[in-house]
Amino acid sequence: MLLLQVPAVDTTAASLSATAATQTQSLQLFDLVAKGGWVMIPIALLFFAALYLIFERYFVIRSQSKTDANFIDNIRDMVAQGNIRSAESFAKNQRTAMGRVFEKAIGRIGSPIREIESTIETVGQIELSRLERNMGYLGIIAGIAPMMGFIGTISGIIRIFYDISLSDNISVGIIAGGLYEKMITSGAGLIVGVIAYTGYHLLNMMIERFTLALEINAFEFIEVLQKPTNEPARVR
Repeated sequence: MLLLQVPAVDTTAASLSATAATQTQSLQLFDLVAKGGWVMIPIALLFFAALYLIFERYFVIRSQSKTDANFIDNIRDMVAQGNIRSAESFAKNQRTAMGRVFEKAIGRIGSPIREIESTIETVGQIELSRLERNMGYLGIIAGIAPMMGFIGTISGIIRIFYDISLSDNISVGIIAGGLYEKMITSGAGLIVGVIAYTGYHLLNMMIERFTLALEINAFEFIEVLQKPTNEPARVR
């Protein structure tokens, strides 16, 4: 009976040793980043730049595209009643992109309709350009980050095979060990690229919603000016 119990003890000790070895060899995030090499530095910079641009543009677009649900109704009523100054002040006090567009449009009341439409279009384009400021950098990051990752991987593979040529030792362990380290840059670059790409298109969706709201409000505003019953609104 004693002889049968000894292997069981040895097996348990071996299992514990294997478990400890596995825990020791487990990869940590910081270790993976460090193994990626120098290419991880520009990828990290692109990552933080992408996050900054996404959050900065998000809060700007959210605040500037915010519009009171009764905004155009109030403007329309004031203009219809001939209260041009009140309507202009009301639009100015909004302190939003929509408010600035209609502030300029109301200031043109008394001019031909075509000039008012042109003013809305011009000022609207200016406000859209302000909302889209620096968003082009997100597109650049979405394209550059994966390429930087591939550059790190390719340079690492070149280094691996160069070392093999010097040592004349083709070992699967050496190749696989070096290769997985170098492919970390590709993975990191793709992650940063996906974040920048997603943020870019989500912000564009917010701007498109604002553009649609601006077009609807502009149509209703011009419609009020074109009604014959609103002749007093043209007196300034």
